[in-house]
Amino acid sequence: MRPFVDKVAPEVWEAATAYSAVVTQSATARGLSAQERELIKVRASQVNGCAFCLDLHAREARQAGVPQQKLDLLPAWRETDVYSDREKAVLAIAEAATKLPLTDDSEADLAGAQHVLGDEAFVAAEWIAVTINAFNRISILSRHPVRPRDAEGKVVR
Repeated sequence: MRPFVDKVAPEVWEAATAYSAVVTQSATARGLSAQERELIKVRASQVNGCAFCLDLHAREARQAGVPQQKLDLLPAWRETDVYSDREKAVLAIAEAATKLPLTDDSEADLAGAQHVLGDEAFVAAEWIAVTINAFNRISILSRHPVRPRDAEGKVVR
């Protein structure tokens, strides 16, 4: 069993969570909504296969008001019209930042997202994507467990 990265070096974990809080504050100040931030986190976590972060951020997305239908359709977001132009823009950023290196298609997606969001919200979305990718790696490397939950989201023992 590998050690939890966050437990062995708690001072680094504390710095990472402080950094994440600054990114969230900055993104909020630049007009990125809680729903948009959570969509980025859920989509990146799906692409990375991070079960722990996916479990956490799907719950937080619902708490932020993201409809269940949008969470259900997220893997096929390009195939439906249920997402707004801004939501499509942040999802394109989530995928481009997660599926490195950038391709011609992801460069085109980023240019389109920048046009929709403007520079401030675009950069805020990129920071959110960079940050969730770091946290995905922490959880994947640590093999953070996902605990079963009931219908209300409470851990079942």
